[in-house]
Amino acid sequence: MWKQKKKVTAYKCANRKCPCRISNLDKLTRSEKFLQKMVPTHFTINYIYREYHLTQEDIKHSAPRNLGTKIFRINKSDNVLGLILAFYVSFAISARKTAFILQQMFQIPVSHQTVLNYARAAAYYCHKFNLQNKSSMDSKAAGDETYIKIAGKNYYLFLFISVDKKAIISYHLADNRGAIPAVATINEAVRTLEPEEDITCITDGNPAYAAAILFLNRKRKNKIVHKKVIGLQNLDQESTDYREFKQIIERLNRTYKFHVRPAEGFGSFNGAMALTALFVTHYNFLRPHTSLKYNVPIHITGLDNFKTIQAKWIAILNLAALSYFGSG
Repeated sequence: MWKQKKKVTAYKCANRKCPCRISNLDKLTRSEKFLQKMVPTHFTINYIYREYHLTQEDIKHSAPRNLGTKIFRINKSDNVLGLILAFYVSFAISARKTAFILQQMFQIPVSHQTVLNYARAAAYYCHKFNLQNKSSMDSKAAGDETYIKIAGKNYYLFLFISVDKKAIISYHLADNRGAIPAVATINEAVRTLEPEEDITCITDGNPAYAAAILFLNRKRKNKIVHKKVIGLQNLDQESTDYREFKQIIERLNRTYKFHVRPAEGFGSFNGAMALTALFVTHYNFLRPHTSLKYNVPIHITGLDNFKTIQAKWIAILNLAALSYFGSG
């Protein structure tokens, strides 16, 4: 045993002739070998195994909270709510500009705070709708994390996308890039996977993903296969073979950043989580994808009769509410 914390126990192999140690040493350049002798703590040479002691609460999927606004008892009409979600989420316009557009184009008096309140209230139901209407899994999924600012601090959004269907299958917001949020993200990504199905997860070299998959595989009959794409150049065969899948998640990161950039950072975790959940709803159910011949990643039959995007937003909220209140 090497280190022990509340959530993890780390074990380090002490065998100096361990094949893993020898292999890692052989990969070092001459200058790196000199530096490794001077500052050995800067290099991971020995084999390290981490045993995580996590509960279901530890790996709970992050979710927006309902802070009091009753989405189906608002003062405005459904059409106004649909317009707010269309401008603020689908067209990536800031809350202040959305309020300005509604006032100047449609003579609808709303404040930017009303836009935020309505969006956060809608996100509570859209998040549940996202989880209940996930698409079936592909054999490959690509994952990565991107950072956003919340109250001036870096937070990290973990995203996993289904490679063929182009649907977001998991999203998790956390204050670190460690193994526990990675476990929560991948656990949700494979939730709808059939026990006999195989899945390959493609990520970058963040060791949190390898640790998370190792933890999840302990209880799985069909193991999750992990493939890593390292750096910006293909310096190994695995990176060469799976680079194209990593580029899919990188493109998703850029799309997400485009939609949250008008917010110019967030004042609270719930505000960031709300816009993230709404973005996933837009991406999966409303946004046509060029590689899918301009179809949406997840088709919902109940939206076929609605032609405008604001009407589709309201239809999704009605479906989400029907499922939510019907289950209670």
